[in-house]
Amino acid sequence: MKSADDTIIRCHRLTKHYRKGKRTVTPLEGLDLSVRRGRFVAFMGPSGSGKTTLLNLIAGIDTPSEGELEVCGTDMMGLSGGRLARWRAHHVGYIFQLYHLVPVLSAFENVELPLLLSDVPRRERKERVERTLALVRMQDRMHHFPRELSGGQEQRVAIARALVASPPLLVADEPTGDLDREAGDAILALLRELAAEHNKTIVMVTHDPHAAAAADKTMHLEKGRLVDGNGGGEAGDGG
Repeated sequence: MKSADDTIIRCHRLTKHYRKGKRTVTPLEGLDLSVRRGRFVAFMGPSGSGKTTLLNLIAGIDTPSEGELEVCGTDMMGLSGGRLARWRAHHVGYIFQLYHLVPVLSAFENVELPLLLSDVPRRERKERVERTLALVRMQDRMHHFPRELSGGQEQRVAIARALVASPPLLVADEPTGDLDREAGDAILALLRELAAEHNKTIVMVTHDPHAAAAADKTMHLEKGRLVDGNGGGEAGDGG
């Protein structure tokens, strides 16, 4: 399956099955989707609609059962184990609702963690971490520990950690779900900036219509299938 140059995510009849006891559960079935590079796309839907499953498949955390999935020019159906882990390290940054910062590490050290897993020299690590913290406007808090930061500041550090290895794709699971409206709006503005000015592709799952409205495109999942959420354009077209 060959993607157009600006298409970073392409799914065709993407399906995921799980075994649950004696039953087969299908959270995603026959899903078609394309997302162009530099777009900010939000997925909404009720619990059990397949949102998190789709996010995990796109991020390479899980593998499809059937269909076709291409992300960043790679056929995801052919990856598993160590190859999948190496692909994730170079292509995807993951932003969580609850930040998952290491409490005994400073903001600088938390952001540096992904670079410690690769062969990046110490001086370059320092430059990249400082540059990335400046991008999310946290350079003046780089030596603070998570307990010394507000929730919004912790999420900015978490976004910097997701960005520091320069992945083209960011996947965000309820990134404003633990924040008040003001802090959440600041994070959404930052995500929009990353897409519009830094050509990052952002795929976000949210239950919050206000958060979804910040995206370029909102799509709805129901029972593992996409339903167009913007009233116009083909369902599943995230371009």
